[in-house]
Amino acid sequence: MQHGIDLPHGYRQIFYETTDSTNAEALRQAATGQEGGLWIWAGEQRAGRGRAGRSWNSQVGNLYASLMLRPHISLTTALHLPLLAGVAAHDAILSLAAGACLDACPDIRLKWPNDILIGNAKLGGILLESTSSNGAPPVVVIGTGLNLVPPGDLGRPVASLYEAGIKVGVTEAFAALAWTTAEWLNRWADGAGFDLIRAAWQERAQPIGSTVSVRLGQDIVTGTFLGLDDMGALRLATSSGERRITVGDVSLGTEA
Repeated sequence: MQHGIDLPHGYRQIFYETTDSTNAEALRQAATGQEGGLWIWAGEQRAGRGRAGRSWNSQVGNLYASLMLRPHISLTTALHLPLLAGVAAHDAILSLAAGACLDACPDIRLKWPNDILIGNAKLGGILLESTSSNGAPPVVVIGTGLNLVPPGDLGRPVASLYEAGIKVGVTEAFAALAWTTAEWLNRWADGAGFDLIRAAWQERAQPIGSTVSVRLGQDIVTGTFLGLDDMGALRLATSSGERRITVGDVSLGTEA
């Protein structure tokens, strides 16, 4: 499965039939001194995880891949990377769909901060994790999960490429993601090109002016989506003025 993949220059990959978590394995590889540019991907995860400590259902046949980087950036600048990874995943899906759509291709959108949607159903997600010590540049791991096949009943709306008429294999999906991620990392240039990332993300998200709700603890804030600010935070026009959202669970529409 892992053989015969042509990766961009400077990138390597390790494939596991099964692992606890590709993010966890990428962090372990970093702890052994592995250089950045290392992809860890797996056919199955036993303990996949998502944002805010949530578990990630890891149905066999879906894509679980994590890229370990050692960029010379601050942890604040590293917060650009979930947006970059979303753009890269979106573009990878479109490249896969171009040759695989059985009928009309679905409308695939990004949702702040780290989700990939078809309609209101979750197709994939991004998890950023990082470590740093003694003032050294951080080790950053970008984990991406994509539902190529139905992930089962998760108690919330979910989507898969197969159900959308896009039939692709895991190896093909991984290769597409590796190439689009490398392209966007080059454009990002360790943060210098974040304006390009922000513009690309906004083009692939819900339209500016649409209604968005954000759950902040026990509170729900509803407003008009204004795009992202220069740090990647969500800008929301509410009845009490503009809000800058840096963390929260976002829903499209009037409920979160």
